[in-house]
Amino acid sequence: MMTLDIARRVIAAAEAEAARIGQPMNIAVVCGGGSLVSHIRMDGAWMGSVQIAIDKAWTSRAFDISTKELAELSQPGKDFYGIHASNGGRVMIFAGGIPLKSGEKVIGAIGVSGGVGKQDQAVAEAGAAAL
Repeated sequence: MMTLDIARRVIAAAEAEAARIGQPMNIAVVCGGGSLVSHIRMDGAWMGSVQIAIDKAWTSRAFDISTKELAELSQPGKDFYGIHASNGGRVMIFAGGIPLKSGEKVIGAIGVSGGVGKQDQAVAEAGAAAL
């Protein structure tokens, strides 16, 4: 089960990676039900990325797939083309969202936004590795 302590640990690891690469980020963690558990907006992070980070986490939990993988599957001609228009436009199809697992069970997800896709993904991976 996702707890606030776990969410804080995940966010702290992600924040450390964002600081290391010099890119302020918004970092969000949702629980297994997709509800926000914790979020930070680093000093200097884009205000417009707050909801994107939350929605990346929600998307990863809603479909139990990274948003990077979902992006690949949602291109024209692929099985999930157009998925980004579902769920009221909440589905994010660019890198930075990763399901969080305890063993094989998904207990939540992390979403990161504020840099380019590779930066968002690297910061999300650092957070996920803290489990």
